[in-house]
Amino acid sequence: MARIIEIENLSKDYEKGFWKKRKIRALEDLSLSVDEGQIFGFLGGNGAGKTTTIKLLMGLIFPTSGTAKILGKDISDISMHAKIGYCPETPYFYDYLKAVELMDYFGELFGLDSEKRRQKTDELLTKVGLEKMHWNTQLRKFSKGMLQRVGLAQALINDPKVVFLDEPMSGLDPIGRREIRELIAGLRENGTTVFMSSHILSDIEALCDNVAILRDGKLVETGNLHDLLSQSGEARSFEINLKNVSVQDLEQEVSKIIGAELISKPNGANVHVIDEKDVEKILHLSKQHGGQLVSVQPTKQSLEELFVAETK
Repeated sequence: MARIIEIENLSKDYEKGFWKKRKIRALEDLSLSVDEGQIFGFLGGNGAGKTTTIKLLMGLIFPTSGTAKILGKDISDISMHAKIGYCPETPYFYDYLKAVELMDYFGELFGLDSEKRRQKTDELLTKVGLEKMHWNTQLRKFSKGMLQRVGLAQALINDPKVVFLDEPMSGLDPIGRREIRELIAGLRENGTTVFMSSHILSDIEALCDNVAILRDGKLVETGNLHDLLSQSGEARSFEINLKNVSVQDLEQEVSKIIGAELISKPNGANVHVIDEKDVEKILHLSKQHGGQLVSVQPTKQSLEELFVAETK
């Protein structure tokens, strides 16, 4: 499988202070790679170095040391830009352009003819969920979520082989997030590689194949998302979902089980146990009180738990 992004010992220092005498290291010796056709999640807290990394890859700022390649070409080679797409965290476009004019502008930058530009504009503005009534509205009248949709559309105008998305769900409502998730998943199905950062961990967990986690500009974890969340190899606990039984019916016996947790819910209860052998005890206890089993699910470490553990 082809390597689409290759980063080796990439570092970036910023100068701070009136006389620019003090250097702040925003990124330190970052090395990672992204394979073709992946959705790669880039995670970290505020100030961890995510946006700095993406700006370095886009050639908007320059590294202090280290190297990086996209599609086999060094990031200093601007010819590679014809094959990539980019949507920043907060897209800013000329306020007085309309959405269709902006798309036409970017299409012309990539050398598309007028018919192709019109076709791609209609296709992409529809795909990102921008209502047609707004296509001829000036961007200065757009909400943050609407600008985010236009930003995503322009990032795809050239049918890129790899797309860089910095907080692509920013400013979107739940319906918008779902639509953009489906759009990003569709990019993978079409063979496009996606490199995305996001604070919305549920979106990363739903979409990404591999992830990297930064803390204070340093890489602290990277790998296949499923493998990282299953490091223990076994289920971390079991969730037993019961109905027609109350917490009061169960709490005396459940309190005797080491590590068990009992949670009340409408018309029933959830019980978490660590040992698989305790599942049978809970089911027997529930049956004694007329309860019914809804489900038993093994639970593994969540991305949120991994993220918190790695970024503390």
